[in-house]
Amino acid sequence: MKEKEKNIYEIAQLLPQGEIDQQSIQDAVVQMLTAFGEDPKREGLLRTPARVARMYAELLEGYRLDPYDLLNDALFEVDYDAMVVVRDIEFYSLCEHHLLPFIGRAHVAYLPKGRVIGLSKIPRIVDMFARRLQVQERMTRQVAEFINEVLNPMGVAVVVEGLHLCATMRGVKKHDARMTTSTMLGTFRSNLATREEFLANISRGSDPLL
Repeated sequence: MKEKEKNIYEIAQLLPQGEIDQQSIQDAVVQMLTAFGEDPKREGLLRTPARVARMYAELLEGYRLDPYDLLNDALFEVDYDAMVVVRDIEFYSLCEHHLLPFIGRAHVAYLPKGRVIGLSKIPRIVDMFARRLQVQERMTRQVAEFINEVLNPMGVAVVVEGLHLCATMRGVKKHDARMTTSTMLGTFRSNLATREEFLANISRGSDPLL
């Protein structure tokens, strides 16, 4: 494996095993329903274990997406060195502490150094890291480091805004609380004007998360 390929796979942090073990998930759901005091054999719950297993296979598919299949050669040599911003990228993830969803938007920017990436690939990169058990801080950093490795740009910036159901449905029950995380690499970290240009771009006219 080439060193560049090794780095991309390491940053992607994929799980080594194959397909998700749906039967084990179904068995675990039956045990949980029983522990709740429910009857897994009643009509409304008969198919719940299978549905939950299929759901997790979809929600956690980011662990098994090959980054090269995702990129699909959509890297282009272009003489362009101004800021590229993709904002308001919807994402859905699962908090690894309570297995409850957190949802929100990611804003991604980079300063090219002779190479750009296809527009649709940035949301797909966000999804690759969102569709797994996550904490928002790590997800933010992973997106930035992956784009930085793939493009080797002058800089990368990622800001993520999230609404965490583990803080709204349970615990502190603060329904309007939002979490914002950021990772700034290269010029975005070292140059205040560049960073402020990016933050100004993403602050214009965003709709509420809910």
